[in-house]
This record gives sequence, C-alpha cells and structure tokens, in this order.
Amino acid sequence: MLNLSVVLRVQTARQTATYATAAAVATAKTQAKPPKAKSSRDKAKKQKEEPLISCRRKEFDLTRYERTDAKFGSLALASKGWLHNKSKGDFFILNASVQGEELQQEMQAVDEFLASTGMSIHPQLLENLRVELGIKLLTGIQKQGMPIVHGKEHCLIAAETGCGKTLTYLLPIVDKLLQREEVTERKLNTPRVLILTPGRELATQIAGVTEKLTQGTNLKVQALLGGNTKQLMMNPQFAEVDILVATLGALSKLVTTGIYRMEQVRHLVLDEADTLLDDTFTDKLTYFLRRFPFHLVQKEDAGTQMILASATMPTNTREILHKVIDVDTIREVVSPHLHRLMPHVTQKFLRMSKADRPATLLSLVKQDIVKRRPLIVFSNKSTTSDFVSIFLNNSGVNCLNLNGDMLMKIRLGRFEQFQNGHCDVLSTTDVGSRGLDTTRARHVVNFDFPLHVSDYIHRCGRIGRVGNMDKALVSNLISSRREIDVVQRIEHAARTGGLLPNVNANIRNIINKRIVAEMKAAGIPVPPLGSQNGHPAQEEAF
Repeated sequence: MLNLSVVLRVQTARQTATYATAAAVATAKTQAKPPKAKSSRDKAKKQKEEPLISCRRKEFDLTRYERTDAKFGSLALASKGWLHNKSKGDFFILNASVQGEELQQEMQAVDEFLASTGMSIHPQLLENLRVELGIKLLTGIQKQGMPIVHGKEHCLIAAETGCGKTLTYLLPIVDKLLQREEVTERKLNTPRVLILTPGRELATQIAGVTEKLTQGTNLKVQALLGGNTKQLMMNPQFAEVDILVATLGALSKLVTTGIYRMEQVRHLVLDEADTLLDDTFTDKLTYFLRRFPFHLVQKEDAGTQMILASATMPTNTREILHKVIDVDTIREVVSPHLHRLMPHVTQKFLRMSKADRPATLLSLVKQDIVKRRPLIVFSNKSTTSDFVSIFLNNSGVNCLNLNGDMLMKIRLGRFEQFQNGHCDVLSTTDVGSRGLDTTRARHVVNFDFPLHVSDYIHRCGRIGRVGNMDKALVSNLISSRREIDVVQRIEHAARTGGLLPNVNANIRNIINKRIVAEMKAAGIPVPPLGSQNGHPAQEEAF
C-alpha cells in the first residue's frame, strides 16, 4: 500500500515497451499509406527530424532516449557546465513529443464508460455534466478511479496535473448522496461530504464546480475560506449544508468551537493531499482526522470514506496516515504519467545572470501580449512576485498579483479576473500552482526556478490541461547554483525518458533535513526532534 515508487517503476518498463510498439506501428502505417501531397510529406519529415531535446550546442541534441537505467552523472548533459560564468546565454529545449490530439484519443465517451462498467449515475448529474460543465469525454484516471470511489473503499488518486482528478471523486460522491435517503433530522452546519484544500482559491474553484454539478438537485454546497475566521466565530452563521469545501485552518477552528459538526460526514476528501500532508499541516491534520470513523467505511451510513487526490505525494505518506487509518485499506489509482515530464508541452531552459532576468521576462511577456496568449509568471517568494507585478505594470503591461501574504479582501477574486479574461498576465507564487484550473493559460514563465521537483511538476501543470490541449510553453530562467542542480536532474530524466527524481512533496521535511545536515557538518549540536515546549510533537518531524 502506498508504495508508489515500485508501482511507477513497473509502469515505466511497461510504458517504454508500449511507446516502442506504438512507434513501430506508426512507422509501418506511414510506409504503407502513400502521402497525399508534398506538403504533408514535408510536414512528416520535419516532425521526424525534430529532436527530443534541442540545444544551442548541437552536439547535445537528442533524437532518441538513452537507456533508462543510466545513473545520474553518467550522461552528457547540456547543463553540465552551467556553473561556469561563461555558460550564460546557453539553453536547451525539451520539445513536445506528443500532440494534444493524441492524448484526447485515449479518452472515452461518458455513455460508453457507463455501459462498460455498469455504473448507474443520476440522470440530473449526467445532464449537468454535459450542459453545465461541458464534459462529454472521460480521461484515463477518471475511468480508473470513478468505480472505486463509487464503492465502499478508501482511495488514493495519484495522477499528473490537469487530468480531471476533481471530477474523478466528485461525480461518484454526489451520485451516492442523491441515491442515499436524506437524513430525517438534519442539523445545521452538519455536512455529509467534506472536501479539504490547502488554499482559498482552490476551495472557491471546487465549490463552483460542485454547484454546477448539483444544479437542479436539493443538495446544498458551501465554501468556507480563511481570512475572516474570527468574525465567523463571533457572529456565526447556521444553515443546512450537504457538501462543505473548506480550508483546513479555518474549519479546524470552527469545529473546535462547535460551530460546525462533523458526525454526519460520510465522505472526506483531501484535495492536493501532498500539500495537506506536508509537515506544515501534519500535526493539525492528524488531530482533525482522528474524529472520523474510517474503520467503519464498509457499513452503510456509519463510517467515513477517505479519498486523497494529488499530482505528487510525500515520501512519508504511510507514516503520517497510519496514525488515523489502516493504510492497507486504501486502494491506489496511479496514472502511468505520474512524476513524468509533460510530453505535450515544450519546455525551455535558459541560462542567464540574475540581472538579465527582468529584461528577458519583459521581452517574453510582450511577445505573448502581441499573440494574445495568456501567461503565468511564477516566483519563489511573495516579495519577488510583488516586484514582478510592479515591474510589468510600470513597463506598460497590465499584470495581476496573487500571493499568500496578501490580505484576504485584496486577494479574493484575483484569480477569477485572470480566468475571466480581464487580464492576461498573472504574477504569483506556488499559491497559484496547486490544483487551480488555469485552462486559459498557454505559457508559464518560471522567473524564479523552483528548488524542488514537485513544485516544478505543479507549475508546469497549469498549462496543457484537459479541456485545452493547444500548444503550450514553459520558459525557465536559470541563474543560481541550486537551480542548476535541479535542472540537471530534470534534464537527466528527460534524456532517459524515466521518472523525475526525488519527487517528495513534503517541502518542510526536505528543508528541515538540509538544516540538520548543515548543523551536523558545522559541529553544532542538533536539538531533539519533535520537541515543542517540552511536549513531543509529530513522530516524523524531520
């Protein structure tokens, strides 16, 4: 259970064989069918000649993958000499090897899926799925996950960004609510479904999707965001609620004070579970989850079903969850594309000095504005995100700013303005990289390159999403030594076609380990792990 590394390595071997077979079949078909016109011949030849990796120094171009078992450091990398000062101006490009149309061919019509699996979904939900949400096809992870969530088992949905994980759990859960008889004695502020998220924008987005899916039903949806918790505690509001979408911090306080009650929750979802299971949230989360009867999930209207959904997972997930649930009872639904580079998105890595980054950014942004191509600029810190926004606005570019240090009343609605087309440029931190459905975006610029592979996966996932398979681009501006180290590991994975290395979403855990290692190297005594004010904290503190 939860041994994702073993599952992913098995899938790597299978996927490599599948790609090889598909390539052979495609070649045979191409040779069997004569081209209709010279233009199509030239187009096919151009696609065939385009390397998987294009470099400024052509000797590092790659036309076919290296052996998958190659150890890091054994392959020639274009970024290997980037620590040298003279490497500024160098670059390499990971070209898109798969077209968006090819990915859509793997999808299945909703009616065909229901007929093949025997699942019965409420007619109103199917109508809302088509009319309100505009969904007629289901992705691979949705086809795998929906039958399991529709049953009576706990489920872990681990899949790449932008593949429809929200609908994978939302549709079967809402259907089960409609099929189940309503509780005769309904208490106010007592939900039957609880969806926890780490961010306010994501909670707002999921609540909006849920409201569209439940149109025409008696189900009541509510979103509970942070930022005004004290006001809610002093002047609480009470209403009937079936589905509650909330941030962990706000809900835990309101549950402790008795404003919200959890005894009727039958489905609990941890959306973006990797962030919620980070050491920043772990103590609060495990304390909150102990109130739910997960062990009674097989009993009708007695236990609580747990669903986890994420694109990356912490390496110590098992140790965290075993405190509240029998982890062996959790069914895994793992995508074959998990922890891999997105094959349908072009990714550029540009080596430059830190002083050249603002001018390069402005040039990229102005090119996108001319093409009417919306883009997102990511920074590692809120102060840098503020600088980018001010710099672009002073340069005549209308840019929105969104980061975690902004006041709630200022932050509210910023993401919706970008989604609705009021502004085509969004400057943000990793607050905007977790789960948000940025289907408008065509270009992601990492003004600050992420220092952790899991953050890079989430940032790239803002483009090339289901519902918008148009050509997309990621531009990475590389300056520092730590950034180059991460880039070299990503390039190694790109050259072997394998999994991205060290995808540990527990960022706080990684930082703590590095601090401890540096303290030991400097001969500084390390304090006892997990002790806070004399009381033992979480077991896996570091």
